[in-house]
Amino acid sequence: MACDYFKAGSLLSDVVNHPAFEGFGQYIFPIKNRSSYDDNMRISSTGSLLPYHQEVRSDTTLEVLNFMVDEVNSGNTIFYDIYSEQEMQADAEKRDTGLFFFRGEPVAPFAIVCAGGGFSYVGSIHESFPHAIELSKKGYNAFAIEYRTGGADVACEDLAAAISFIFANTEELEVSTEDYSLWGGSAGARMAAYLGSYGPAAYGGDDLPRPSTVVMAYTGHSDYTRNDPPTFVVIGDRDGIASPNTMENRVNTLKSLGIDAEFHLYNNVGHGFGLGIGTSAEGWLDDAVKFWEAHINEGAK
Repeated sequence: MACDYFKAGSLLSDVVNHPAFEGFGQYIFPIKNRSSYDDNMRISSTGSLLPYHQEVRSDTTLEVLNFMVDEVNSGNTIFYDIYSEQEMQADAEKRDTGLFFFRGEPVAPFAIVCAGGGFSYVGSIHESFPHAIELSKKGYNAFAIEYRTGGADVACEDLAAAISFIFANTEELEVSTEDYSLWGGSAGARMAAYLGSYGPAAYGGDDLPRPSTVVMAYTGHSDYTRNDPPTFVVIGDRDGIASPNTMENRVNTLKSLGIDAEFHLYNNVGHGFGLGIGTSAEGWLDDAVKFWEAHINEGAK
């Protein structure tokens, strides 16, 4: 059981500077170059840092933070650089990248969860950490990526590097590379979809298999290939940023190509709902896992 290291009234700066998060605490909240952040901001105000997101819950945030401290205190490494020191010296912006790792069963398949933020921030505290922790509790090895902002190109390069890193370090990480999945919300869903369509090598990564499954939440992404992976899609009917029709049309196109795909529309839900706790979307992650599991052992296409 996680200890209560933080409360809703705790300062974000105390989280960022907590000894357990040394070297990566600055990535837990989207605070880089954000005028809306100051050292006196409290955890209860986290939602103000996430303008493209809704349903940001302090209780979920606290569960994530306390879980992470417990993991570190248990001796687990929860953050990994995805680029070498030489690569980071050549491009300083690559220092602001990495993978948060939430362990499942040894040698179980892995998932990478990509938070959104309009490629202007990375909303991991709401849109990838909670998801990755839930996946780890189900036995899967789950990663949340911290990627460069500024556009889909560099973000996809970082995702390709992350996949390559995991494949190159399977023994240390104790993960299986078979039937991995990519998950994402909003801008992060675009990343997952692009890598699902074109594979890591197309974005500067190693020549590796594409994912067995892509899970996409609320994005206007319409690009696809005739060989896309099976795809699971969720969106709310009150999304004012992404079009439910665009997502449904893409799913129908994939189905017409013989690709397994599912579309789920939730009532009275807007953009950036994360796990959807307390809304009609609550439980969507369980359905997405079942969809992924149906394609495990089929192998990445």
